[in-house]
Amino acid sequence: MNYDSYNGELDSILNDPIAAGFFVMIILIGLVFGFIAYLISALIYFKTSKTNGFGDVAYIGWIPLLNAYSLFLLTANSDDDTTNRAIAKKNTLIYFGLFIASFIPVIGFIASLGLAGFILYYMYRLLYRWSGDTGKAVFYIILTFFTSGLFFAIYGLMRMSRPFKA
Repeated sequence: MNYDSYNGELDSILNDPIAAGFFVMIILIGLVFGFIAYLISALIYFKTSKTNGFGDVAYIGWIPLLNAYSLFLLTANSDDDTTNRAIAKKNTLIYFGLFIASFIPVIGFIASLGLAGFILYYMYRLLYRWSGDTGKAVFYIILTFFTSGLFFAIYGLMRMSRPFKA
């Protein structure tokens, strides 16, 4: 027997040029779809911010990761603009704390679940502000989850130029 090298299943896949090309193609397609999703969400946050009175900070919708501030600012429901911005800053700090904690071993899984729940809740609040009905907003979140965000993109593009109902 030869014990010098290990020839596992992964070696045969990595040495096959067709399988390697397929793997690279999947990664490139995922990157393209991710970039398109980022552009659409940035456009939604930008236009919605301009439409609903936050034109001075609407550009933040185009900055990756920091565009969560736009989401939190749009979902803050205080009558005072200063209070809305303070709530949005607090939520942005929580968001970044959970994001950084998600890379820490052991607690990262729990932090990732917390981050997903945090973002889903604020997406619900944004959909509620667009639709004006809690039942519709819950249904829209379920649709967003099952369509991997496609529903949010379509609905957001339809509603981004209209003022909030709630």
